[in-house]
Amino acid sequence: MLITEKIFDVSTGEETIIEREETAEEIAHREAKLAEIQAKQAEAEAKAEAKAQLLAQLGITEEQAKLLLS
Repeated sequence: MLITEKIFDVSTGEETIIEREETAEEIAHREAKLAEIQAKQAEAEAKAEAKAQLLAQLGITEEQAKLLLS
Protein backbone atom coordinates (compact mmCIF):
# COMPACT_ATOMS: atom_id res chain seq x y z
CA MET A 1 0.00 0.00 0.00
CA LEU A 2 1.27 3.44 -0.84
CA ILE A 3 1.58 6.02 1.92
CA THR A 4 1.35 9.69 0.98
CA GLU A 5 3.17 12.10 3.26
CA LYS A 6 3.03 15.87 3.10
CA ILE A 7 5.96 17.78 4.56
CA PHE A 8 5.52 21.50 5.16
CA ASP A 9 8.57 23.70 5.74
CA VAL A 10 7.38 26.56 7.93
CA SER A 11 10.36 28.79 7.23
CA THR A 12 10.01 28.66 3.42
CA GLY A 13 6.31 27.80 3.07
CA GLU A 14 7.27 24.95 0.76
CA GLU A 15 5.22 21.76 0.67
CA THR A 16 6.71 18.45 -0.38
CA ILE A 17 4.56 15.41 -1.10
CA ILE A 18 6.19 11.99 -0.92
CA GLU A 19 4.66 8.63 -1.84
CA ARG A 20 6.29 5.53 -0.40
CA GLU A 21 5.54 1.90 0.34
CA GLU A 22 4.49 0.85 3.83
CA THR A 23 7.18 -0.51 6.09
CA ALA A 24 6.84 -3.99 7.59
CA GLU A 25 6.04 -2.38 10.95
CA GLU A 26 3.26 -0.26 9.43
CA ILE A 27 1.79 -3.30 7.66
CA ALA A 28 1.82 -5.29 10.90
CA HIS A 29 0.19 -2.40 12.79
CA ARG A 30 -2.52 -1.96 10.14
CA GLU A 31 -3.27 -5.69 10.05
CA ALA A 32 -3.42 -5.89 13.86
CA LYS A 33 -5.88 -2.98 14.00
CA LEU A 34 -7.99 -4.54 11.24
CA ALA A 35 -8.11 -7.84 13.16
CA GLU A 36 -9.10 -5.94 16.32
CA ILE A 37 -11.93 -4.16 14.49
CA GLN A 38 -13.17 -7.41 12.96
CA ALA A 39 -13.14 -9.12 16.36
CA LYS A 40 -15.16 -6.28 17.91
CA GLN A 41 -17.66 -6.42 15.05
CA ALA A 42 -18.05 -10.19 15.44
CA GLU A 43 -18.57 -9.77 19.19
CA ALA A 44 -21.19 -7.07 18.66
CA GLU A 45 -23.01 -9.22 16.10
CA ALA A 46 -22.96 -12.22 18.47
CA LYS A 47 -24.38 -10.11 21.31
CA ALA A 48 -27.12 -8.73 19.05
CA GLU A 49 -28.04 -12.24 17.89
CA ALA A 50 -28.13 -13.53 21.49
CA LYS A 51 -30.32 -10.58 22.50
CA ALA A 52 -32.70 -11.20 19.60
CA GLN A 53 -32.94 -14.89 20.48
CA LEU A 54 -33.67 -14.11 24.12
CA LEU A 55 -36.38 -11.60 23.22
CA ALA A 56 -37.91 -14.18 20.85
CA GLN A 57 -37.88 -16.82 23.60
CA LEU A 58 -39.56 -14.40 25.99
CA GLY A 59 -42.04 -13.37 23.32
CA ILE A 60 -41.52 -9.65 23.91
CA THR A 61 -40.18 -6.76 21.87
CA GLU A 62 -37.11 -4.72 22.67
CA GLU A 63 -39.33 -1.81 23.72
CA GLN A 64 -41.22 -4.05 26.13
CA ALA A 65 -37.94 -5.31 27.61
CA LYS A 66 -36.81 -1.71 28.14
CA LEU A 67 -40.05 -0.96 29.96
CA LEU A 68 -39.54 -3.96 32.25
CA LEU A 69 -36.02 -2.82 33.12
CA SER A 70 -36.93 0.82 33.78
